[in-house]
Amino acid sequence: MPTTQQTSTSLFGLGLVYLLYFSQLGIMVPYIGVMLDGRGFSSAEIGELIAMITLTRVVGPNLWAALADKTGHYLPIIRIGSLLAVLSFLLLFWFDGYWGIALSMGLMMMFWTAILPQLEVVTLTTIAGDSGLYSKIRLWGSIGYILCSVVLGYLLDWFHSDVVIWASVTVLAALFLSTLPISAPRQSSQHNEVGSMWQKLKAPVFMAFILSAILLQVSFGPFYGFFALYMLDIGYSGQQTGWFIALGVMAEVIIFLLAGRIISRFGIHRLLLICLLLAALRWYLLATLAGNILWLVFSQLLHAASFGLAHAASIQFIHRHFGKKFQSRGQAIYASIAFGGGGAIGNYVAGQLWHQGQGATATFIFASAAAGLAALVLLLVKRQSFAPPMSSTTGA
Repeated sequence: MPTTQQTSTSLFGLGLVYLLYFSQLGIMVPYIGVMLDGRGFSSAEIGELIAMITLTRVVGPNLWAALADKTGHYLPIIRIGSLLAVLSFLLLFWFDGYWGIALSMGLMMMFWTAILPQLEVVTLTTIAGDSGLYSKIRLWGSIGYILCSVVLGYLLDWFHSDVVIWASVTVLAALFLSTLPISAPRQSSQHNEVGSMWQKLKAPVFMAFILSAILLQVSFGPFYGFFALYMLDIGYSGQQTGWFIALGVMAEVIIFLLAGRIISRFGIHRLLLICLLLAALRWYLLATLAGNILWLVFSQLLHAASFGLAHAASIQFIHRHFGKKFQSRGQAIYASIAFGGGGAIGNYVAGQLWHQGQGATATFIFASAAAGLAALVLLLVKRQSFAPPMSSTTGA
């Protein structure tokens, strides 16, 4: 039986891993387009590269998750993934061509994204599925995202866009080191749940959930690939861009503190539907009113719902739907199919529509339509088919 001190130490270690994992996300998501633009690629090539890189998320996490669920060993996969991620990213110091960058960043993404599903399982196991405590640990990831997006915004005003690579290597190396001291309860490879993985996957409620999740990530494609370039094109500085990005994640931090109670009160289905509608509004405002700083700030605050609350509710749905026997593969499927497949589609389409910034409005209108379609998918599913709201004892 772990002591309170052991538990606190474990939670601190997990929080640090989340902080560094999402610090890398805070570098890659806003600024990968800026880095590729600095190396002379066109907007179509940037969209293609990000799409190819994102597609590797479909393969890696599922392979590692199948092994993790079979053996019950999650921490070794987290450590191996983080080590291989930093080694892969180092190749960017030698590669600067289209296919060299695709190879280096594709390998990095394959290994780096294999970390999160296992980290989610370790965390949810350690805290016994407490959504309130999960949200408080996960918010450290948001803090890491804020720090890196703001700092890198400043650095881009002072240095060449390749500073993105130096920052990534530093964070990925720290991520690997942070995984070494953490510990977690070992998961047994034997479970009592009935049913098969296929039955879980073909359930109508899961099919509706994953389709809506894919469409939501399609809608995020333009934001991930081109938001920083968009801000620079319409006259905002690198520092301002960093703070705009950070503002959205600050709102996400606040919602993570409240997510357990909100999920308990309203339930997963209702919350996801609201979040998808707010995502559609967010992209429409970005398409039409980004030049007005007040509307831009408001659209960034909607990140709390369009990403933060939607993600917290989705993680809880996956945790319940797949159970202990298949939870790692369930988390990996969500991460890979939604974020990998949906993100790749969104980035590719955004690259084709962007036209060096001339198609920015059309690109974000496309994003708004994708989020609206995701909401329509959930509207066609009965609310009762989703997992029931959690009891108040599991809230924050």
